Amino acid sequence: MGKYDDIMDLPHHVSATRPQMLMIDRAAQFMPFRALTGYEDAVQETARLTDERVELTEDEKALLDAKLQRLTDRLASRPQVTLTWFQPDKRKTGGAYVTTTGQIKKIDDFEGALILLGGERILIEDILDIQLTAP
Repeated sequence: MGKYDDIMDLPHHVSATRPQMLMIDRAAQFMPFRALTGYEDAVQETARLTDERVELTEDEKALLDAKLQRLTDRLASRPQVTLTWFQPDKRKTGGAYVTTTGQIKKIDDFEGALILLGGERILIEDILDIQLTAP
């Protein structure tokens, strides 16, 4: 004789006072419990890749300085430039190289930054390349 043989043939109980639960609500009772909220986000953040900052050679630094000088000479005409620069990651080591195109409004020598017409500030130490648009 089996453990539940005495109740196997009994009719299924249906409450007269409570409505039957929807199948989706019943299924929700058995959804996995997430005791570690934020764990998945932490794993994804750890797995997210960042680039290392490229260290420029002395020749590359000299070329960049020459481009900055040409940019300074043309500052009054608000030249259009395309900048490739390193954007440090706010959460972890490293960052990403991004390209930004815009007009130069000002060169802030005190902070060492280029300020674009739209207000974006890019530190000169983060710049990898400058492409000046012909006048």
